[in-house]
Amino acid sequence: MGFDIRKKGKNVKAEEFAREMKKRHEEVRVVLVKSQEEMKRQADRNRKEAEEYRLGDKILISMKNFLMELMKRAMKNLTEKFIGPYVVKKIVSENAVELKLPVLLRIHLVVNMRRIVKYREQVEG
Repeated sequence: MGFDIRKKGKNVKAEEFAREMKKRHEEVRVVLVKSQEEMKRQADRNRKEAEEYRLGDKILISMKNFLMELMKRAMKNLTEKFIGPYVVKKIVSENAVELKLPVLLRIHLVVNMRRIVKYREQVEG
């Protein structure tokens, strides 16, 4: 019942084409892997390990992206670069922490790690 429409003989051109495509596919794969490694190396060049924060740590918040209305200052160049210190209330994820903030600050309690810096006590001497 039915019949096989494929030819029983060898098609040299088709086999040659298939080999050529496999060869090109492998070459492209190798180049892509090499390109990915280079991109990763370039991206990792500017990365640094995230600082570990614990509950109760004091931190400063960067004022870099705050609106001028929020800062209530007349001149941007006279404002502080960081405000705080504030206390870490909860670790939300490895990229975010929840802080104990005053109500008057009117920003979200959960802050990204890029916007905070660990507070260091000043040593007299």
